[in-house]
Amino acid sequence: MESKPPVRFTLGKQSSLAPEGHGDELEGSGEIDMGEEVLPGVRLMYLANEGDLEGMKDILDSGVDVNFRDIDDRTALHIAACQGYADVVALLIERKAIVDCKDRWGSTPLADAIHYKKHDVIKLLEENGAKPLMAPMHVKHAREVPEYEINPNDLDFTSSKDITKGTFCLASWRGTEVAVKKFREDVFADEEKVRAFRDELAILQKIRHPNVVQFLGAVTQSSPMMIVMEYLPKGDLREYLTRRGALKASKAIRFALDIARGMNYLHENKPAIIHRDLEPSNILRDDAGYLKVADFGVSKLLTVKEDRPLTCQDTSCRYVAPEVFKSEQYDTKVDVFSFALILQEYES
Repeated sequence: MESKPPVRFTLGKQSSLAPEGHGDELEGSGEIDMGEEVLPGVRLMYLANEGDLEGMKDILDSGVDVNFRDIDDRTALHIAACQGYADVVALLIERKAIVDCKDRWGSTPLADAIHYKKHDVIKLLEENGAKPLMAPMHVKHAREVPEYEINPNDLDFTSSKDITKGTFCLASWRGTEVAVKKFREDVFADEEKVRAFRDELAILQKIRHPNVVQFLGAVTQSSPMMIVMEYLPKGDLREYLTRRGALKASKAIRFALDIARGMNYLHENKPAIIHRDLEPSNILRDDAGYLKVADFGVSKLLTVKEDRPLTCQDTSCRYVAPEVFKSEQYDTKVDVFSFALILQEYES
């Protein structure tokens, strides 16, 4: 095995955890002379950076250590993961590359792939045993673990299937069917998504009402992070209206009151909770046929300033008040706008 040389590989994308500007002080950073004097291990990293599969096979066949590390403890697998070369990653794994090797800053190939959003590589590394880095909400002491924390080992996904527009999936928790919202590992590298996850949890912890879907707990100390809610097997209002058509006046009034009670509870919260995505697919039916407001993924507290405008990728455009999309000042009345459109649909 080669001893670690005093060389740093600086070509291409760098470690996801490296300090900003790392390598800028190196003369010729971003260029490398692949002459005869270059160590075979560095040549391996260069070929990984270029995605040269055949060249890598040749140099590995010559006896070069697949786990060669430069002065920053970076390996060819780190480099290939950054660049998103799934075929190169597969070759390195086949040649016994260590999938969870850490560089000097603690970054793994999986962490780098997540950072650079290389989804094919993420999937490949996970299939070969790579473990994600610590969840962004992980705490150091047991006493700091949230009261709502659920042990992921208690969740059984054997009979899992997608429900509620594919946002949630079905699982079993201690013998009870529950709806689980999973967050992919790429959320770790996206501060906005982590913030959205925290915001959703902050809101769900405040909610307990017969006409609002019940929050049961969450997985925040391991990956994947998850939100666990009560499961309502009767489906959503959109599905019901599609199947049954226009409602009789008595049922329309009862449904309207169910939604109104749930939304009034949210709006009377201190500070008020604005749903912002109130539409038939986010209103679920319980076993007795009553309605419950669900899906708080884009909800916000009235006192919280919205940094990012809502888009049609976040929600169903048809039911959202114009001032929300225009990033104008708004309050709980935008939910009333959505509520009115739902009532109008009862009669269509």
